[in-house]
Amino acid sequence: MTHPLNSPGTASPPPRAAQRIGPAVVIGTTLEWFDFYLYASMAALVFGRIFFPSEDSSLSTLAAFATFAVGFLARPLGGILFGVLGDRIGRKAVLSLSLLIMGLASGLIGLLPSYAAIGVAAPVLLVILRILQGFGASAELGSAIAVAYEHADDRTRGRYAALPALGAQIGLLAASLTVTAVTSFGDDFLYTWGWRIPFVASFAIVGVGLWIRRTMPETPEFERVAVDARERKTLHVLRDLMKSDWRGLAVVAAVYGGYAAISYTFKTFSLSYLTEFQGVAANVGSFGVTLASAVAIVTVPVIGRLCDRIDVRRAIIGGACGVLLLAFPMFWVLDTGRPVYIWALLMLTTGVLAPVIIVAASPFMARQFPTEVRASGLGTGREISGATAGGLAPMAALAMVTMSSSHATWGVSLLIVASALLVVLGACFDQQHRVRARTRPLSDAPEAAGSTRGSDHRATAD
Repeated sequence: MTHPLNSPGTASPPPRAAQRIGPAVVIGTTLEWFDFYLYASMAALVFGRIFFPSEDSSLSTLAAFATFAVGFLARPLGGILFGVLGDRIGRKAVLSLSLLIMGLASGLIGLLPSYAAIGVAAPVLLVILRILQGFGASAELGSAIAVAYEHADDRTRGRYAALPALGAQIGLLAASLTVTAVTSFGDDFLYTWGWRIPFVASFAIVGVGLWIRRTMPETPEFERVAVDARERKTLHVLRDLMKSDWRGLAVVAAVYGGYAAISYTFKTFSLSYLTEFQGVAANVGSFGVTLASAVAIVTVPVIGRLCDRIDVRRAIIGGACGVLLLAFPMFWVLDTGRPVYIWALLMLTTGVLAPVIIVAASPFMARQFPTEVRASGLGTGREISGATAGGLAPMAALAMVTMSSSHATWGVSLLIVASALLVVLGACFDQQHRVRARTRPLSDAPEAAGSTRGSDHRATAD
C-alpha cells in the first residue's frame, strides 16, 4: 500500500547513489547547525563582552542577540535566490555553494579582532560576517530536504527525510560539546582565544564537506526536468511558485516558523535565562543541550522510520501538543537551578519534541510543491518564516524578561504556546491533494508510461 505522503510509483535509488546521499546531506546540515548553535551560544555567553562592552551585562547580551537576529534577517533573500537556483541549475550545485559560503564566513568570525582592539569596526565586521553566514545557510536545509525527498522511494521517505534533521543534531551535539569544553576552562581562556577555536575549525569542516558532496548524484526528479528548468528565468520560477503554490508557501511558513521559534527559544534563550537571571553556571545549560543532542541523534532515525508508517501530520501535531504542555512548566524547572532537572527538561524538549516536529515536517513540507518549484518553495517559505521566528523569538523572549521588574516569564510561555499552535494550524492545511491533482495526469500520459518517478511532475507548464 502506498503511504499517504508519497506519490505512487516511485522507485528506490540505486544502492551506490543511496550510500553517497546520506553523508552528502548530513555534512551540510551538520555544518549549518554547528555554526548557528555555536554563534547563538557565543552570543549568549561571550559576544556581549567582546564586541559590545557595556556596564550593563544584560544590554550587552541583548546587543549580541541582535546580531544573531541579523543573520536570520539575511536568510529570506538567500532562501529565495538559492531556491530558484536549485530549481534551475540543480540541488547539488546549490548545496555545494551554500556549504562554501557558510564555512568561510564562520571561520572568519573566529579571526575577528575584539572591540578593545579595533573599536566599532569589530561589531561592524561581525554583523557583515553574520549576514554572509545566514545568506549561505539559507539554502542548506531546504535543498537538503528536497534532495532527501526526491531520492527516496515510497517506503523510505520518512527515514530519508530524517537525514537533514540527523545532521542538524550532530552539528548541535558537536557545537554544544565544544561550548561545554571552552566554558569549562575558566573565563580567561573563554574570553581571550578559547571561543575562537571552534569558529576557525569551520575551515576544515567545509573542506571535508565539499569533498564529500562532489560525488553526490543529482536527484532523479530534477534530472527529468533539468533541460526545461535551465531554460527558465528567475522571474518565471517565482511566477509559477506564487501563481500555483502560494498555499503551499503559507503552510511551510506556518509549520517551520512555529518550529523555529520553539527550537531556538529552547536552545538559546534558555541558556541566557539561566546565566543572566538564575545565576546558573554557563556550562550547565550547554551540557544540557549536549545531552539533548545525544538523545536526538538516537530518536531522529526512530522518528523517521515511524513517519514511514503513519501520516506525518499526526507526528507533527503530537510534537506540537507536547510543547504546549511544557510551555509553562518549563520555567518551574529552570527556576530550580538544579542541573539534573535542567538537563532532563532540555533532553525532553530539544532531544525529543523538537526533533519529532522537524523530522515529520520535512517530507510534509516537501510534498507541498511539485518538482519544478520544490527547492524555491522550500527555500522561500522556510527562510521567510524561519528568519522572522527563529531570529526574533529568542531576542523577544530575552527582552520581555529583561524589561519585567520581576523578570516574569509568562510572556515567554505564551510565545511558545502561540508557536506550537502555529505548527498545528499549518499541519491542518496540507496541500498534497492539490499538487497530486495537477500532477496525476502525467502518470497516465503515454510518454510517462516508462517513468518510475513521474507522479510529482507537473502535467503542463504555466
